[in-house]
Amino acid sequence: MTTESPLATALAQLRRAVDQLQLSENDWNTLSTPRRTLEVAVPLRRDDGRVEMYKGYRVQYSTTRGPSKGGVRFHQDIDLNETIALAMLMTWKCALTNLPYGGAKGGVAVNVHDLSLGENERLTRRYTSEILPIIGPERDIPAPDVGTDERNMAWMMDTYSVNAGFSVPGVVTGKPISLGGSLGRNTATGDGVAISTREALKVRGINPEGATVAIQGFGKVGYWTAIALENMGLKVVAVSDVNGAVTGFSSVKDLFEYSQIHGTVVGAPGTDTLTNQELLWLDVDVLIPAALADAITEASAPGIKAKIVVEGANAPTTPEGDAIMNSNGILVVPDILANSGGVIVSYFEWVQDKQNYFWSAQDVKENLNKILMTAIVDVEQMAKGKNVTWREAAHMLGVSRVADAHRLRGLYP
Repeated sequence: MTTESPLATALAQLRRAVDQLQLSENDWNTLSTPRRTLEVAVPLRRDDGRVEMYKGYRVQYSTTRGPSKGGVRFHQDIDLNETIALAMLMTWKCALTNLPYGGAKGGVAVNVHDLSLGENERLTRRYTSEILPIIGPERDIPAPDVGTDERNMAWMMDTYSVNAGFSVPGVVTGKPISLGGSLGRNTATGDGVAISTREALKVRGINPEGATVAIQGFGKVGYWTAIALENMGLKVVAVSDVNGAVTGFSSVKDLFEYSQIHGTVVGAPGTDTLTNQELLWLDVDVLIPAALADAITEASAPGIKAKIVVEGANAPTTPEGDAIMNSNGILVVPDILANSGGVIVSYFEWVQDKQNYFWSAQDVKENLNKILMTAIVDVEQMAKGKNVTWREAAHMLGVSRVADAHRLRGLYP
């Protein structure tokens, strides 16, 4: 049977961790159930006067280790089950990196490319007003995700603040710098993926200098990952977007400028075009899936030639695809470790907002590297000590920390 839904994948990973940790069925029942789910209707007045209805979601999977934390996704394919899955992964991610958060996720099922700027603002503000009773700097702190950016976070922060009667910058992260955002937040997820890539290469005994990389996805994660990798001396040889993949470009920055003008990387001067599947099968040192879920499946995994796969996207690999890569000796750096740079620097932003004291870009990068390196070492040692994969080790660490917190807090009443 093929398990190719994000929720089924996340539950399968959790079940494996619970079994390996020898936790009880009571633990499983607690850990596999989201704390709070909210589905809302989000009306939007279009520019032509029509009113359309969209479904919005906010899932607070856990609040045991602190307020819940997670992105807001504007994408036509999201639903409640996917949102639960992503909130679950955020829970283990925050615990793995020892952040004082639980996991959350939210969004609206809308094609953001169909919205004008004014429509996007009205949709963002109405969605914020619908979930307003359950968010706040001590409750649940949203952040950007697929289809949203710092502009959406500014609108969310303003909407919350207007209702509170005073400015509350800490209600969201990923804001513009002038509204209490943190230096380094825009690049944080990509920086973290790059650090994870560098360390995985070292573990495999491959010199990062000149190592070849293919990146599926050229959005906020894929682009900044590529820039960070080039700065580290690695060679990005292929990237892709929804229209296809290209190789043969001389500069990631030049390719990005072309894509900004033309809406795609395909057709850039001097490049050769591949399909997205052909990119997955390139003979490179590292493959980085940095697009959407379920990119590596039972069908695509057998063709992967990369020695290391670093998951920039959330849940890009199904359990069947994961098993095939493991049997082929591919080192997989799981999403909850590899792309945790975003939530780590979101934590820094939240701390800065609470203190009204802001850090330098160098402070942000140094602290990101410190926290992520600690998590990478923890995962590597767990994997060696328990003779498990990095994914299993990462989930065991994250799940065990949440389970420990549940036990210490007890059950009320």
